[in-house]
Amino acid sequence: MNGKILASTVRRVLNQLRHDHRTVGLLVVVPPLLLTLLYYMYYEDSPLVFQRIALTMLGIFPFIIMFLITSIAMLRERTTGTLERLLTTPMGKVDLLFGYGTAFGLAAAIQASIACAVAYLFLGLQTQGSVGLVILIAIANAVLGMALGLLASAFARTEFQAVQFMPLIVAPQLLLCGLFVARENMAGWLQAIANALPMTYSVEALTEVGRYAEPTATLWKDLGIVAGCVVVALVLASATLRRRTD
Repeated sequence: MNGKILASTVRRVLNQLRHDHRTVGLLVVVPPLLLTLLYYMYYEDSPLVFQRIALTMLGIFPFIIMFLITSIAMLRERTTGTLERLLTTPMGKVDLLFGYGTAFGLAAAIQASIACAVAYLFLGLQTQGSVGLVILIAIANAVLGMALGLLASAFARTEFQAVQFMPLIVAPQLLLCGLFVARENMAGWLQAIANALPMTYSVEALTEVGRYAEPTATLWKDLGIVAGCVVVALVLASATLRRRTD
Protein backbone atom coordinates (compact mmCIF):
# COMPACT_ATOMS: atom_id res chain seq x y z
CA MET A 1 0.00 0.00 0.00
CA ASN A 2 1.39 3.37 -1.07
CA GLY A 3 0.77 6.22 1.39
CA LYS A 4 0.73 8.98 -1.24
CA ILE A 5 -1.66 7.07 -3.50
CA LEU A 6 -3.89 6.26 -0.52
CA ALA A 7 -4.00 9.92 0.53
CA SER A 8 -4.76 10.97 -3.04
CA THR A 9 -7.64 8.48 -3.21
CA VAL A 10 -9.06 9.75 0.09
CA ARG A 11 -8.91 13.35 -1.15
CA ARG A 12 -10.55 12.44 -4.45
CA VAL A 13 -13.46 10.61 -2.79
CA LEU A 14 -13.96 13.37 -0.19
CA ASN A 15 -13.93 16.04 -2.92
CA GLN A 16 -16.58 14.10 -4.83
CA LEU A 17 -18.72 13.92 -1.70
CA ARG A 18 -18.16 17.60 -0.88
CA HIS A 19 -19.32 18.79 -4.29
CA ASP A 20 -22.44 16.62 -4.24
CA HIS A 21 -24.79 18.73 -2.12
CA ARG A 22 -27.56 16.15 -2.12
CA THR A 23 -25.17 13.54 -0.75
CA VAL A 24 -23.97 15.96 1.92
CA GLY A 25 -27.59 16.57 2.89
CA LEU A 26 -28.24 12.85 3.01
CA LEU A 27 -25.23 12.38 5.29
CA VAL A 28 -25.60 15.21 7.79
CA VAL A 29 -29.17 16.53 7.60
CA VAL A 30 -31.43 13.54 7.08
CA PRO A 31 -30.41 11.47 10.16
CA PRO A 32 -31.07 14.30 12.68
CA LEU A 33 -34.40 15.04 10.96
CA LEU A 34 -35.46 11.39 11.20
CA LEU A 35 -34.37 11.22 14.83
CA THR A 36 -36.45 14.33 15.53
CA LEU A 37 -39.41 12.66 13.83
CA LEU A 38 -38.96 9.61 16.08
CA TYR A 39 -38.82 11.91 19.10
CA TYR A 40 -42.22 13.42 18.37
CA MET A 41 -43.64 9.99 17.54
CA TYR A 42 -42.61 8.25 20.76
CA TYR A 43 -41.12 10.46 23.42
CA GLU A 44 -44.21 11.82 25.16
CA ASP A 45 -46.15 8.54 25.32
CA SER A 46 -43.32 5.97 25.16
CA PRO A 47 -40.01 7.56 26.15
CA LEU A 48 -38.34 4.19 26.75
CA VAL A 49 -39.27 3.07 23.25
CA PHE A 50 -37.72 6.24 21.86
CA GLN A 51 -34.52 5.65 23.85
CA ARG A 52 -34.16 2.14 22.43
CA ILE A 53 -35.06 2.92 18.82
CA ALA A 54 -33.09 6.18 18.62
CA LEU A 55 -29.94 4.51 19.95
CA THR A 56 -30.28 1.68 17.45
CA MET A 57 -30.93 4.02 14.54
CA LEU A 58 -27.71 5.92 15.29
CA GLY A 59 -25.97 2.76 14.12
CA ILE A 60 -28.35 1.76 11.35
CA PHE A 61 -28.45 5.12 9.52
CA PRO A 62 -24.72 5.06 8.61
CA PHE A 63 -25.01 1.50 7.29
CA ILE A 64 -27.95 2.27 5.01
CA ILE A 65 -26.64 5.61 3.77
CA MET A 66 -23.10 4.39 3.08
CA PHE A 67 -24.39 1.31 1.29
CA LEU A 68 -26.49 3.49 -0.98
CA ILE A 69 -23.81 6.12 -1.65
CA THR A 70 -20.97 3.65 -2.20
CA SER A 71 -22.85 1.28 -4.49
CA ILE A 72 -23.88 4.16 -6.76
CA ALA A 73 -20.48 5.91 -6.63
CA MET A 74 -18.56 2.77 -7.53
CA LEU A 75 -21.06 1.89 -10.24
CA ARG A 76 -20.45 5.29 -11.82
CA GLU A 77 -16.71 4.65 -11.77
CA ARG A 78 -17.24 1.29 -13.44
CA THR A 79 -19.64 2.48 -16.12
CA THR A 80 -17.61 5.58 -17.03
CA GLY A 81 -14.37 3.60 -17.28
CA THR A 82 -12.78 5.53 -14.40
CA LEU A 83 -12.11 2.33 -12.48
CA GLU A 84 -10.29 0.75 -15.42
CA ARG A 85 -8.14 3.84 -15.87
CA LEU A 86 -7.33 3.99 -12.15
CA LEU A 87 -6.23 0.37 -12.07
CA THR A 88 -3.85 0.88 -15.00
CA THR A 89 -1.94 3.41 -12.85
CA PRO A 90 0.34 2.45 -9.94
CA MET A 91 -2.77 2.44 -7.75
CA GLY A 92 -3.51 -1.04 -6.42
CA LYS A 93 -6.71 -2.62 -5.20
CA VAL A 94 -5.63 -2.14 -1.58
CA ASP A 95 -5.06 1.58 -2.15
CA LEU A 96 -8.51 1.96 -3.70
CA LEU A 97 -10.31 -0.07 -1.04
CA PHE A 98 -8.56 1.57 1.89
CA GLY A 99 -9.00 4.96 0.25
CA TYR A 100 -12.74 4.44 0.03
CA GLY A 101 -12.83 3.02 3.53
CA THR A 102 -10.89 5.92 5.04
CA ALA A 103 -12.89 8.58 3.18
CA PHE A 104 -16.26 7.12 4.07
CA GLY A 105 -15.07 6.40 7.60
CA LEU A 106 -14.30 10.12 8.00
CA ALA A 107 -17.67 11.01 6.50
CA ALA A 108 -19.33 8.55 8.87
CA ALA A 109 -17.52 10.07 11.86
CA ILE A 110 -18.88 13.51 10.93
CA GLN A 111 -22.37 12.11 10.35
CA ALA A 112 -22.40 10.14 13.59
CA SER A 113 -21.04 13.07 15.61
CA ILE A 114 -23.74 15.43 14.32
CA ALA A 115 -26.54 12.87 14.79
CA CYS A 116 -25.33 12.02 18.31
CA ALA A 117 -25.04 15.69 19.24
CA VAL A 118 -28.65 16.25 18.21
CA ALA A 119 -29.86 13.09 19.95
CA TYR A 120 -28.02 13.64 23.25
CA LEU A 121 -28.18 17.44 23.52
CA PHE A 122 -31.62 18.22 22.09
CA LEU A 123 -33.70 15.02 22.04
CA GLY A 124 -32.92 13.70 25.51
CA LEU A 125 -31.21 10.46 24.52
CA GLN A 126 -29.47 8.86 27.48
CA THR A 127 -27.14 5.87 27.64
CA GLN A 128 -25.12 4.29 30.41
CA GLY A 129 -22.09 4.02 28.13
CA SER A 130 -20.20 6.82 26.44
CA VAL A 131 -21.21 8.61 23.29
CA GLY A 132 -17.74 7.82 21.94
CA LEU A 133 -18.63 4.12 21.80
CA VAL A 134 -21.84 4.93 19.93
CA ILE A 135 -19.84 6.89 17.36
CA LEU A 136 -17.31 4.05 17.08
CA ILE A 137 -20.06 1.52 16.37
CA ALA A 138 -21.66 3.90 13.88
CA ILE A 139 -18.35 4.22 12.01
CA ALA A 140 -17.94 0.42 11.96
CA ASN A 141 -21.45 0.12 10.54
CA ALA A 142 -20.70 2.76 7.92
CA VAL A 143 -17.58 0.92 6.77
CA LEU A 144 -19.58 -2.31 6.63
CA GLY A 145 -22.21 -0.59 4.48
CA MET A 146 -19.44 0.76 2.27
CA ALA A 147 -17.88 -2.69 1.81
CA LEU A 148 -21.22 -4.27 0.94
CA GLY A 149 -21.96 -1.37 -1.40
CA LEU A 150 -18.68 -1.96 -3.23
CA LEU A 151 -19.59 -5.61 -3.60
CA ALA A 152 -23.16 -4.95 -4.74
CA SER A 153 -22.03 -2.46 -7.38
CA ALA A 154 -20.32 -5.27 -9.30
CA PHE A 155 -23.66 -6.90 -10.06
CA ALA A 156 -25.55 -3.80 -11.21
CA ARG A 157 -25.57 -2.16 -14.64
CA THR A 158 -27.53 0.97 -13.72
CA GLU A 159 -27.99 3.11 -10.63
CA PHE A 160 -31.56 1.86 -10.37
CA GLN A 161 -30.29 -1.71 -10.23
CA ALA A 162 -27.83 -0.73 -7.51
CA VAL A 163 -30.72 0.65 -5.43
CA GLN A 164 -32.62 -2.59 -6.02
CA PHE A 165 -30.05 -4.44 -3.94
CA MET A 166 -31.21 -2.59 -0.83
CA PRO A 167 -34.28 -4.82 -0.25
CA LEU A 168 -32.04 -7.88 -0.65
CA ILE A 169 -29.10 -6.82 1.50
CA VAL A 170 -30.40 -4.13 3.86
CA ALA A 171 -34.07 -5.00 4.52
CA PRO A 172 -33.54 -8.51 6.01
CA GLN A 173 -30.89 -7.16 8.37
CA LEU A 174 -33.15 -4.29 9.42
CA LEU A 175 -36.06 -6.64 10.12
CA LEU A 176 -34.08 -9.33 11.96
CA CYS A 177 -31.53 -7.27 13.91
CA GLY A 178 -33.76 -7.05 17.00
CA LEU A 179 -35.10 -3.56 16.39
CA PHE A 180 -38.73 -4.63 16.01
CA VAL A 181 -38.79 -7.97 17.83
CA ALA A 182 -36.24 -9.29 20.31
CA ARG A 183 -34.22 -12.10 18.75
CA GLU A 184 -35.06 -14.50 21.57
CA ASN A 185 -38.76 -14.10 20.71
CA MET A 186 -38.25 -15.08 17.06
CA ALA A 187 -38.77 -18.53 15.59
CA GLY A 188 -35.67 -20.69 15.68
CA TRP A 189 -35.01 -20.49 11.94
CA LEU A 190 -35.32 -16.70 12.03
CA GLN A 191 -32.83 -16.56 14.91
CA ALA A 192 -30.43 -18.65 12.84
CA ILE A 193 -30.68 -16.19 9.94
CA ALA A 194 -30.33 -13.21 12.29
CA ASN A 195 -27.19 -14.72 13.81
CA ALA A 196 -25.61 -14.81 10.34
CA LEU A 197 -26.25 -11.11 9.63
CA PRO A 198 -23.68 -8.49 10.74
CA MET A 199 -26.19 -5.79 11.66
CA THR A 200 -27.47 -8.07 14.41
CA TYR A 201 -24.16 -7.69 16.22
CA SER A 202 -23.89 -3.94 15.75
CA VAL A 203 -27.37 -3.51 17.24
CA GLU A 204 -26.41 -5.79 20.14
CA ALA A 205 -23.28 -3.69 20.68
CA LEU A 206 -25.38 -0.52 20.82
CA THR A 207 -27.69 -2.20 23.30
CA GLU A 208 -24.68 -2.96 25.49
CA VAL A 209 -23.71 0.73 25.40
CA GLY A 210 -27.24 1.64 26.43
CA ARG A 211 -27.23 -0.73 29.40
CA TYR A 212 -23.71 -0.64 30.83
CA ALA A 213 -21.42 2.20 31.80
CA GLU A 214 -18.24 0.31 30.87
CA PRO A 215 -17.51 -1.59 27.65
CA THR A 216 -18.45 -5.25 28.02
CA ALA A 217 -16.94 -8.40 26.56
CA THR A 218 -20.08 -8.81 24.46
CA LEU A 219 -19.61 -5.34 22.97
CA TRP A 220 -16.03 -6.05 21.91
CA LYS A 221 -17.02 -9.46 20.57
CA ASP A 222 -19.79 -7.87 18.50
CA LEU A 223 -17.44 -5.19 17.14
CA GLY A 224 -14.95 -7.91 16.26
CA ILE A 225 -17.61 -9.78 14.30
CA VAL A 226 -18.61 -6.62 12.43
CA ALA A 227 -14.94 -5.94 11.63
CA GLY A 228 -14.55 -9.51 10.38
CA CYS A 229 -17.56 -9.08 8.11
CA VAL A 230 -16.02 -5.88 6.74
CA VAL A 231 -12.83 -7.77 5.87
CA VAL A 232 -14.76 -10.58 4.17
CA ALA A 233 -16.87 -8.10 2.18
CA LEU A 234 -13.77 -6.16 1.10
CA VAL A 235 -11.98 -9.33 0.01
CA LEU A 236 -14.98 -10.31 -2.09
CA ALA A 237 -15.29 -6.77 -3.44
CA SER A 238 -11.61 -6.70 -4.41
CA ALA A 239 -12.19 -9.69 -6.71
CA THR A 240 -14.61 -7.56 -8.77
CA LEU A 241 -12.58 -4.37 -9.10
CA ARG A 242 -11.30 -5.16 -12.58
CA ARG A 243 -14.74 -5.78 -13.93
CA ARG A 244 -16.27 -3.04 -16.08
CA THR A 245 -20.03 -2.68 -16.42
CA ASP A 246 -20.88 -2.14 -20.11
